[in-house]
Amino acid sequence: MALVRRSSEGLNRPNFKLGLFAANCAGGQAVTTVPESWPATWEDNRKVAQIADQEGIDFLLPIARWKGYDGAGIFHTSSLETTTWATSLLAVTKNLTVFSTVHVAFTHPVMAAKQFATAAQVGNGRFGLNVVCGWNEPEYRMFGLSLPQAHAARYAYGREWLQIVRRLWREQEPFDWRGEHFQLEKAISAPKPPGEEPLILNAAASAEGKDFAIEQSDFLFTSLIDLDRAKNNVATLKALAMERHNRSIEVLGVGHVVCRPTRKEAEDYYDYYANQRADWTGVDRLMQIQSRFAKSFTPDEMQRLRIRFAGGHGTYPLVGSPDDVAAELLRIRQTGLAGIAFSFVNYLNELPYFCAEVLPRFRRMASH
Repeated sequence: MALVRRSSEGLNRPNFKLGLFAANCAGGQAVTTVPESWPATWEDNRKVAQIADQEGIDFLLPIARWKGYDGAGIFHTSSLETTTWATSLLAVTKNLTVFSTVHVAFTHPVMAAKQFATAAQVGNGRFGLNVVCGWNEPEYRMFGLSLPQAHAARYAYGREWLQIVRRLWREQEPFDWRGEHFQLEKAISAPKPPGEEPLILNAAASAEGKDFAIEQSDFLFTSLIDLDRAKNNVATLKALAMERHNRSIEVLGVGHVVCRPTRKEAEDYYDYYANQRADWTGVDRLMQIQSRFAKSFTPDEMQRLRIRFAGGHGTYPLVGSPDDVAAELLRIRQTGLAGIAFSFVNYLNELPYFCAEVLPRFRRMASH
């Protein structure tokens, strides 16, 4: 599956891709109690999406969240459902790619195929799908389901789910399906997605998850601990995709941005919201669940990166002046990553400054 399909649109532009992450969730990625913490209202999301669209941001990627972490702040206490969110934003933007993030266990593939085809038509092909095979056990229990303890079982379910969705997109005649998890009779779905099928993204940390991603997705979304490790991981994943499945894949990182006119101002604000005013109850709850069920980080990394969890859900920090942040984006690009999705404490307050001051600097650096 070709990476570049519609070269003028969103994530298909052949550049280092920049995206906004988690704007649909209260708090974004910042586990903090500061009053300016992101409320994630629809109106604020619409405004941010339209600024991003006008300024050349490539994509928007949401987190699918169904309940919060019982902290002292607003972190993920509220979130906009991602397929509704994506479809609505596609209707009010023109260029960027908008993803829906979908838990396969919570959404039947026949319903999903039609939802996604509808969104793809609204966005004229700018819709993307982030497939989640499951890790948050409290949410599973809320749905009356049990989280499979074996990662292999979660991804076997996800593989069958995605095979059905793709077959519904591709086939014109009804078909029966007799699988391990689904039994379908005369399954059919119309309309189909316009043109190429939606881009598929998958976040992966375990060995089983990485193998699923390099087999099934266009983009693998991975944690970013340090840049040397990122460079090795990108090369390894791309080589494995070719070796095992004879296909190419691109890798995206994830971060959080604090940009102020001077480095000291940025570092002071980072300390203020991610240390002095951190929601440590929420941080510890998030780390506990992720450590037990997702295994995205080792126990040692969890403790070492505790302030990163308060600052941005454990993601890579880009903190400093516009020159600092632009230079760090360039270093991330040099690892071989295809792009990065990032968050702010308050997207509407901070994105315009990022677009005005960081983007021009980064584009000048990247052009040399």
